[in-house]
Amino acid sequence: MMALLQRVSEASVRVDGEVIGQIGHGLLVLLCAEKGDTEAVADKLLAKLLKLRIFGDESGKMNRSVQDVGGGLLLVSQFTLAADVGGGNRPSFTQAAAPEDGRRLYAHFVAQAQKAHPVVQTGRFAADMKVALVNDGPVTIPMRMTA
Repeated sequence: MMALLQRVSEASVRVDGEVIGQIGHGLLVLLCAEKGDTEAVADKLLAKLLKLRIFGDESGKMNRSVQDVGGGLLLVSQFTLAADVGGGNRPSFTQAAAPEDGRRLYAHFVAQAQKAHPVVQTGRFAADMKVALVNDGPVTIPMRMTA
C-alpha cells in the first residue's frame, strides 16, 4: 500500500462543487492500494503515519507526530500513485489493486483511522475529486508498506 503524506495548514476535497472533507493543520494522505495488499498492510501503514515525526516542536525541529499536535487527517484514495511510467508516454496502472479491492482496503483504512485518531475526514472513492491544500513547509513524504 502506498501513501503520499503532505503536511498541511489546511486541505479540502470537493465532489461536484461540494466540500465533502476538510481539515486545518494536519496531514493530507493520498492512498493507493496495490495488488496483493491486505488489511494487515493497511494497518501497518496507518500505525506508521500516525507516529511519523514530521511536525515541528518548540525548537522548530521535526519531532512531533500528527497525534502529538492534534492535527487532522484528510484521507483521499488515489490509484494513480501506482503509475508506472517506464514504458511509453501513457502511464500504466497495472500494479494498482482492482477497484473492489481498492475500495475495501480504503474503507478499512478509513475505519481504522477513525478508531485511532479524533479528526478524520475523507474523499470519496472513485469520484472525480478536486483537492485543495496549503502544503506547510513544504513537507511531502512518500510511504510504501508491504506484507
